[in-house]
Amino acid sequence: MRLSDETLLDIMARFQAEMQKGLGKDTNPTASVKMLPTFVRAIPDGSENGEFLSLDLGGSKFRVLKVQVSEEGKRNVQMESQFYPTPNEIIRGNGTELFEYVADCLADFMRTKELMQKKLPLGLTFSFPCKQTKLEEGVLLSWTKKFKARGVQGTDVVSSLTNAMRKHKQDLDVDILALVNDTVGTMMTCAYDDPYCEVGVIIGTGTNACYMEDMSNIELVEGDEGRMCINTEWGAFGDDGALEDIRTEFDRELDLGSLNPGKQLFEKMISGLYLGELVRLILLKMAKAGLLFGGEKSSALHIKGKIETRHVAAMEKYKEGLANTREILTDLGLEASEADCVAVQHVCTVVSFRSANLCAAALAAILTRLRENKKLVRLRTTVGMDGTLYKIHPQYPKRLHKVVRKLVPNCDVRFLLSESGSTKGAAMVTAVASRVQAQRKQIDKVLALFRLTREQLVGVRDKMRVELEYGLKRDTHPLATVKMLPTYVCGMPDGTEKGKFLALDLGGTNFRVLLVKIRSGRRSVRMYNKIFAIPLEIMQGTGEEVNAGQGVPRSEVPACHPIQCRPGMTAALSLQLFDHIVQCIADFLDYMGLKGAQLPLGFTFSFPCRQASIDKGTLIEWTKGFKATDCEGEDVVDMLREAIKRRNEFDLDIVAVVNDTVGTMMTCGYEDRNCEVGLIAGTGSNMCYMEEMRNIELVEGDEGKMCINTEWGGFGDNGCLDDIRTQYDKEVDEGSLNPGKQSDRLALLQVRRILQQLGLDSTCEDSIVVKEVCGAVSRRAAELYGAGLAAIVEKRREDQGFEHLKITVGVDGTLYKLHPHFSRILQETVKELAPRCDVTFMLSEDGSGKGAALITAVAKRLQQARRENVKREQKLRSIQPQDEEALIAREPCRKLFMLKFSYSSVRHPQLQVPLSPGSAGGSLPLPSYLDG
Repeated sequence: MRLSDETLLDIMARFQAEMQKGLGKDTNPTASVKMLPTFVRAIPDGSENGEFLSLDLGGSKFRVLKVQVSEEGKRNVQMESQFYPTPNEIIRGNGTELFEYVADCLADFMRTKELMQKKLPLGLTFSFPCKQTKLEEGVLLSWTKKFKARGVQGTDVVSSLTNAMRKHKQDLDVDILALVNDTVGTMMTCAYDDPYCEVGVIIGTGTNACYMEDMSNIELVEGDEGRMCINTEWGAFGDDGALEDIRTEFDRELDLGSLNPGKQLFEKMISGLYLGELVRLILLKMAKAGLLFGGEKSSALHIKGKIETRHVAAMEKYKEGLANTREILTDLGLEASEADCVAVQHVCTVVSFRSANLCAAALAAILTRLRENKKLVRLRTTVGMDGTLYKIHPQYPKRLHKVVRKLVPNCDVRFLLSESGSTKGAAMVTAVASRVQAQRKQIDKVLALFRLTREQLVGVRDKMRVELEYGLKRDTHPLATVKMLPTYVCGMPDGTEKGKFLALDLGGTNFRVLLVKIRSGRRSVRMYNKIFAIPLEIMQGTGEEVNAGQGVPRSEVPACHPIQCRPGMTAALSLQLFDHIVQCIADFLDYMGLKGAQLPLGFTFSFPCRQASIDKGTLIEWTKGFKATDCEGEDVVDMLREAIKRRNEFDLDIVAVVNDTVGTMMTCGYEDRNCEVGLIAGTGSNMCYMEEMRNIELVEGDEGKMCINTEWGGFGDNGCLDDIRTQYDKEVDEGSLNPGKQSDRLALLQVRRILQQLGLDSTCEDSIVVKEVCGAVSRRAAELYGAGLAAIVEKRREDQGFEHLKITVGVDGTLYKLHPHFSRILQETVKELAPRCDVTFMLSEDGSGKGAALITAVAKRLQQARRENVKREQKLRSIQPQDEEALIAREPCRKLFMLKFSYSSVRHPQLQVPLSPGSAGGSLPLPSYLDG
């Protein structure tokens, strides 16, 4: 029975393996350690209050308890209890009679304590293995200890007790909120006093342990967030033969004579119900061998159960132990010498020490698992302890603590005795369940605000459509919240683009510089990039001076780096921002060995700009946390060019300024010619699409298409979405950098704000609530994206006169990419709200930086095409009248005369085809005599 440290470490490893087996869905059916989910997901947090009832059935006595939990913050508990006997004829008789007896005792308690008129929640401590599917339900797997009532195994014990209470319906108005194992009750009792308590251990009539396990490891229960208390039912450890090498002949003899042979083998080596019997069997064998009592054996020594654990504890008492031993042996009819008494004491010590060692090995396995789950080098935790053996044996606690600390030296363990027992714990579980139930109602009420009906989503789609039209029309554009900004991007990649291009990408806390090499024909793109940080003081600059002196207008700042300005001069932080960008470009050109090269450049600028041409963009307002002063109302390309001049190290051909959404569309359009919509769902939110020129009143011309940057983040700024905005949207908006604007990008802040409103600290471990809040907020966000996108694809379908439209949407952004359900919900919403559109979603793998390079490449291609048109027009102007018929004979195609011109008017002496003033980009029609 003596176990070495190596053996204990081996037992610890075996128990760890059994725990893992019990947690697995496929391996649980054959596991001896059942690892039963208890559906207790939270420990007391101190906010519990009210009156609760508790029943404790599982030991030699049955207890009813009324618990008054103090008001929030005081952590004070007042209890009134009464014990009732558990006669053998009840606990080994008919199951119905057992629960009727429990109900009778409860009714008696309610009458005695004058609680008949009160409706109280009740927690039931039921100290037997049960399979639970929810907190208030449990199917008995098997009886243990001395219980053997018929007809209960395989049934729900909560239903059985509820049925039994019906005959007292005049007296009892009780709701059973929780079924709790006594070990769980012990953990909850101690956790009320010590928040570090996350393990409960019972060493009494029986033995068991529970602990808080990560949901992600519990395959028997759906969900993977947060934690749940697991009732290990470790008493059955070894039932599959895993401990045969350490079981002795005495363990086997005891097992054969028990009520449940072959079951609860670990418990039979540890618990108080069996230790006295093990001592009796050993003493009997020693007496038979003539090693004790001169070979004499009394009749009492042959009687099962004659030596109890209380006797073992008394014999091991310090100082009094020897006298106690002599007295106990005398009562057994044995004449013991002093040597006999010492030998009997030694047997008791060996048996109880083995019990403590085995318990320590299993507990050390649990503590190791807790530490590994938390990925800690060192764990600090508390173990709640209860049970008569642990309480009454004078040496047991000290031995257990010492061995545990030896086996897990990297765990700082506090052992906390449960003074009020597991019955108080059941009341605490009930109190927590009551708190969670009340919180559940509050959560449902809050989250209902975020659940949008189909009618509401249709309303959002239709309102978006109206705002799109407002933004496109000259008269209503100034008042539109969806600004519908022309980008002057009039073509998509056709595969003929080629060359080297620089691209800049500014829109978040990082800034990216790229070199993009495009090969024609094969649609091959190679990219090289470097990421640079933008300091917060530059992003959110307030215009403070960099040097001493007064600020000066941007136009008067000398052409030197702002940090090097002469005394008395200053640089506003707008200059700092663009000088920082140019510094990053210089570093990148050095890095790539391109310092002297003059490359065409595309600038992805992810903020609302009003463009006058593809290379002219006036910043309307900052978004996404940027606040650098003296930029709004200025041309960002001019500011970049001036910064390059101040640097005076290199020159670049800035061809295009592009919104990141347009870049996303172009990136995907290079791969899929059906792509004519771009969507960003990330730090910010935006959408662009190819609009018919005839619908864009802000730009001259009716032919072809142009990309429109919707800047739809401002949708609702006029109050049209107030019917679906919640108090949380409003509170987050008021605390943002731009109150009243861009109301769609605050999901994470909304989550935190809601949790604070629910009284949950932002570090709260109640992950299920967090998940629900996040799910509701992100679902609403995805549905709103879907409603807005549905408005755009339906507009494209109607504009083109199609019954059905096949279209691709290029998508980018961290929210779309990283959220596990966002993309699916968005796509489902679009399908439901735009059923006549077949929408393909294409993820932009290379981001908006590549798109800026592609727009630059397309712009260079179109520039080249315009140059060629000009040459052809000049050639046409040089044709002599007598050559006209020959020209027509060589070029009969009507297209010859559909040339684009950039001048106000032209006349040929013979063709006499005028162009009206200001008709740049118009077509040169055929002379009437050639028409047809």
